[in-house]
Amino acid sequence: MKPRLIVSRQMPSAVGNRIAAEFDCPVPGGEDIDAETMLRLVTQTRADALLFTSHLKLNADVIAALPAHVKIAATCSVGFDHVDLAAARARGLPVTNTPEVLNECTADLAFMLLLNACRRGHEYEAVMRNGWRKGMGMGEMLGIRAWGKTLGILGLGGIGRAMAARARGFGMKIVYCNRTRLPPELELGAQWFARFEDMLPHCDFLSLHAPSGPETMAIINAQTLSLLPKGAVFVNAARGALVDENALIEALKSGQLAAAGLDVFHNEPSYDLRFAELPNVFLTPHMGSATHETRRAMGFRAIDNIQAVLAGKPAIDPLWS
Repeated sequence: MKPRLIVSRQMPSAVGNRIAAEFDCPVPGGEDIDAETMLRLVTQTRADALLFTSHLKLNADVIAALPAHVKIAATCSVGFDHVDLAAARARGLPVTNTPEVLNECTADLAFMLLLNACRRGHEYEAVMRNGWRKGMGMGEMLGIRAWGKTLGILGLGGIGRAMAARARGFGMKIVYCNRTRLPPELELGAQWFARFEDMLPHCDFLSLHAPSGPETMAIINAQTLSLLPKGAVFVNAARGALVDENALIEALKSGQLAAAGLDVFHNEPSYDLRFAELPNVFLTPHMGSATHETRRAMGFRAIDNIQAVLAGKPAIDPLWS
């Protein structure tokens, strides 16, 4: 018999095809389901495993309600702030994620946000969509040059290092803040700051690539934004919880920030519509990993984790041990 699996969200066709071949799954391609529906399905099918994404919150109550026959919960994401890991550990439920495979595409999107924020991508496109028809004077709708600036990165992990590699192609100096300094072969000349506040005055641009947690909750706030040089550009393709959105909106309105590129928000998909009213913000709907190649790789990595655990082997990407 094939192992039994429940998938909580629609998956790329290649991932659905592999699920259909390797598992007994009522909807191999997935469909969006909430926690109540997921619990009902895993109970009815006596599922061995759950494959889910960040839309499904595995809090302590949901984890406690999972039947004992569920042997692994694999999130198809690198972030895991939607999972109560302490509750999973207490229950003995292995939880895995999909690190590394989305580094390059997420960095591509983050750099796209940076360039569009600098060069007023939202406003330029609006001019064209509205028909253009009037030439621009030499002093009209000027953006900010990206070449040669200093990029500050919070979190020089896999995605942060991929972002730094793109910035170096634009002649940028890299400064970064991590809990610990990286070895020289990973720093590649970047300057480390132990304290986030000490790095900020050096940043023409600031890009977030840190996980969400108690240490980073609302790390972008009125006080930290005030430490940036006036007219800095801000990019967030990490997690919305890292930002005090009221403070960010005020900084964008006041000119403390020249512009921002945002892919993530506190409330998704019901994000704060005040951002949409600001001309100096370039917005995308949490699409950092949204390429055919990366989403397929993420799905396959989640399946590999499930198959390992169900075969009695250690998980490839355990989130607790």
